[in-house]
Amino acid sequence: MAVMEPEAQYPPPWRRSGPLTRDDLDRMPDDGHRYELIDGTLIMTPGPSVRHQDVVLNLAILLKAACPPDLKVLVAPFDVVISADTIMQPDLLVARRDDLTERDLPMAPLLAVEVFSPSTRRYDLMMKFSRLEAAGCPSYWVIDPDTPELIAWELRDGTYAQVAKATGDEVARLTAPFEVRLVPADLTL
Repeated sequence: MAVMEPEAQYPPPWRRSGPLTRDDLDRMPDDGHRYELIDGTLIMTPGPSVRHQDVVLNLAILLKAACPPDLKVLVAPFDVVISADTIMQPDLLVARRDDLTERDLPMAPLLAVEVFSPSTRRYDLMMKFSRLEAAGCPSYWVIDPDTPELIAWELRDGTYAQVAKATGDEVARLTAPFEVRLVPADLTL
């Protein structure tokens, strides 16, 4: 009986045809890239820039300070499992503590936030936006660290409606998933 090499038994996901699943994603190499699945399509992004990380960290600190005890603020990488073929890692998320497992959030978060990078802007505004909307994620925010600008949407009758847009030193007052006051320029310091 011939012994098959590991790659022959389990070819790398990028060599398969057809939609990928969570099992495929679990076999991806730990090479410093972020791997996500959206409707079975593999999305790979390089490590984030310093500016991107500054915005994520500053926003996490701001949200954590305002977060009620039954909710939790998490930053990427942390899997949000929408379905077997859609596993995302928002830059930042807010979820109910009771909904989290040690490994992932097996449903849409209460809030998903993406900070734009040149390589992610299109995915964040199109694919992730529409997939989180369809999954029932109540709030979705995007932040452009270059402008700086925040755009926030909330789910209304199954469709995202823009509830805030703030640029530079403008103040955004948001109420979901909890009340917070945010100034985009402050996130880039």
